[in-house]
Amino acid sequence: MVTTRLYDDRMLKSQRQGKTSFYVRSTGEEAIAVGHALELGPRDMFFPTYRQQGWLIAREWPMVDMMCQIFSNEMDRLHGRQMPVMYSAKAAGFFTISGNLGTQFVQAVGWAMAAAISGDTAIAAGVIGEGATAEADFHHALTFAATYQAPVILNVVNNQWAISSFQGIAGGGSATFAARAIGYGIPALRVDGNDYLAVVAAVRWARERARRNDGPTLIEWVTYRASAHSTSDDPSKYRPVDEWKAWPLGDPIDRLASHLETRGDWSAEQQDALESDVKKSVRAAAKEAEGFGTLLDGHVAGRRSLFEDVFKEIPPHLRRQRDEMENLP
Repeated sequence: MVTTRLYDDRMLKSQRQGKTSFYVRSTGEEAIAVGHALELGPRDMFFPTYRQQGWLIAREWPMVDMMCQIFSNEMDRLHGRQMPVMYSAKAAGFFTISGNLGTQFVQAVGWAMAAAISGDTAIAAGVIGEGATAEADFHHALTFAATYQAPVILNVVNNQWAISSFQGIAGGGSATFAARAIGYGIPALRVDGNDYLAVVAAVRWARERARRNDGPTLIEWVTYRASAHSTSDDPSKYRPVDEWKAWPLGDPIDRLASHLETRGDWSAEQQDALESDVKKSVRAAAKEAEGFGTLLDGHVAGRRSLFEDVFKEIPPHLRRQRDEMENLP
C-alpha cells in the first residue's frame, strides 16, 4: 500500500511536469486492490478500474513497465493505444482496464462462467465504482451471475464521489449499494474498505464461496476518494475544498500501521524506514522508465507497431499497407 501511494505521488508529479497527459491516483483506496491481489490465486482474473494499480504492485509487476505505459513511450507494451493508467497484464491476472467501467462487471461474469463451464477452478473478480451501478451493465451482470451461479466476486467501490457527483445521485441515498444484490438472490456484504484486515476477511470469504461453486458475491466497499477523480478534475467545484482532510474512515495505511504498532509488531521508525526505501525504489524506476522516453521528448512506438498485437495473423490488406508504409521516406 505504501508503494502504491508513493508510486501515485511520483506519477502525479510526472503529469504536472508534462511527461504524460493524464493520471489517476488511488489515494485512500489502496487496501482494496492490495487485499484482492494477495488473497486471490495466480490463475484468477481481476477486472479492475483505473484505481486498482495496487494489484499490479502487490503482484510485483515491474513499476518500470507500468510507468512506460503511462509515458506511452517506445517500451509501452500497449503501443500508446490506451489512455495512461489503463494497464493490461495478463500474466499478472490483470484484465485490460476499460474506461466505461460497467463493462468490467459483464466481462468478469462472462469469464467466470467460461471457467466454470470448462471445469476450471479459477474465479473472477470485477470492480466498478458506485456511479457505474446506475448503468445497465451492472444489472445485466447480476442477472447472468445469479442465473448461472458464476464463480465471481462483484466489487462496488463506494468512494462517495463519481466523476463529479455524490454517491446519492446513483441512488446511494435511498439504500446501500450492497442491498441491490438481494433482489437477484446474490449474497452481499458492506465492508469498511479502509480496514485492510476487513478487506482480507471479506475477499477470503467470497473467494471460498466461489471456489465451492456456491455462486457470486457482491461486496460494497465503503471508502473515500481523497484525491481528485483524475488530473483533469477539480474537486473544489463540487465538494468542500478541505473535505478530504477529514478522511472518513481514516487513512488505510495509517490504520494498519497503528494496528501493528499496538500489537508490538511495528514501529514509527520502521514505517519511516519503509517509506524511505520505497521512495528510492520508485525514484529509480521512474528514472529508468523516463530513459525510454516521455511525452516531452516524443520517444513513442515506431510506425510498425500500428500493425502489431491486433490480429493473431495480419490480414492481407494490412500487410500491404504495412509494406507501403515501410517504403515511405
